[in-house]
Amino acid sequence: MLWKAARSVMGILLLPLCVAAGRAVFGLLKDLHSTNGSLIPLPAAAVLIGIGLWLLVYFLLPRPVRSYILAHELTHAIWAAILGERVLSMKVSRSSGSVTLSDSNFLITLAPYFFPLYTFLVMVAYPLAGLFLDMAPFRLVWLALVGFTWSFHVTFTIASLCVRQPDIRECGYVFSYALILLMNILVVGVGITAVSPARLEDFAGHLARAAIETAAATVKFARKAAHFVSTIRPGVCTLN
Repeated sequence: MLWKAARSVMGILLLPLCVAAGRAVFGLLKDLHSTNGSLIPLPAAAVLIGIGLWLLVYFLLPRPVRSYILAHELTHAIWAAILGERVLSMKVSRSSGSVTLSDSNFLITLAPYFFPLYTFLVMVAYPLAGLFLDMAPFRLVWLALVGFTWSFHVTFTIASLCVRQPDIRECGYVFSYALILLMNILVVGVGITAVSPARLEDFAGHLARAAIETAAATVKFARKAAHFVSTIRPGVCTLN
């Protein structure tokens, strides 16, 4: 019970970081817009087209649920391997999946909800192919695939979070949702630096400034809230 309450507190403490991360992503996009000058640059349009194409597939065609389940379980397995755990077995069917590990932690448990596996594979494939081929003519197609796969991740993640998930219940709802939101925003920020002229240092700078400003605003709000509570005097309420 105490650990569950502690996780809820940690989740609440993550919320200002979510705000800071969101502000950092917005600042990065604002910098890119002011540098480019055009309303929607061609690379951004390619990403948006990819997002739109996936949304058409998601809402108008049979959904590839098994592909999502495969990515979900593979992500558990990959993060477990990265963090030094052994993958003992994995099962994937049309409606469910499972993976058995030697041990787990909250990052392994929640990774499928913030790590877009197919997007990562698409982003890695482009520079690897560029070692052997001239990939410049395919850059816009690649960006469209980035948008397509990222939208795949977002839609299925939202859909899965709308039903009871053992992963979420295991880590605690408040902590899980806050961490998933924070990590998804950070993934977007890092992803922008990977597909645009923006640098990772630019995003880190925005993130640091936003974190400091958000921390100051949070402390100010907490002080005002504490002062307001201290001014409340217990009274007498009479009910008829």
